[in-house]
Amino acid sequence: MDTRATPPETSTTPGVAPGAPFLVREVPLFVRGAQDSGPDEPPGKNGTGDDSHISVVTQTRPETRRPAMYKVLMLNDDYTPMEFVVHVLERFFSKSREEATNIMLNVHKKGVGVCGVFTFEVAESKVTQVMDLARQNQHPLQCMIEKA
Repeated sequence: MDTRATPPETSTTPGVAPGAPFLVREVPLFVRGAQDSGPDEPPGKNGTGDDSHISVVTQTRPETRRPAMYKVLMLNDDYTPMEFVVHVLERFFSKSREEATNIMLNVHKKGVGVCGVFTFEVAESKVTQVMDLARQNQHPLQCMIEKA
């Protein structure tokens, strides 16, 4: 009996967000006498009274699971202006001016701060956007991804 899961696929199941990853697992179902039954006879009733034959039928059923989440971390440096960091947090992480200022001060005091928690693809995209804008403005601002 093979119960190994197949690689994640994309969900089309009602009630599950479109595009949500899920695994497909084969679930064994046991049917008695399926091999020796005729088309007009119920399983296990082949006229001999022998229903000791058991067949295994597999049914495919999606198993949904939440995607892994990742923190986007901003690292402190001595050269990037505080106002630029606040602008980045407002623009790419949809933070209010007050939230962005609090995160920026946390980064400044502790050396690192959490900008947000996202799926891997979204986190990777945000880090790229921040780094590109920082380079365009000649700032050494650094962001990184860490599993939440």
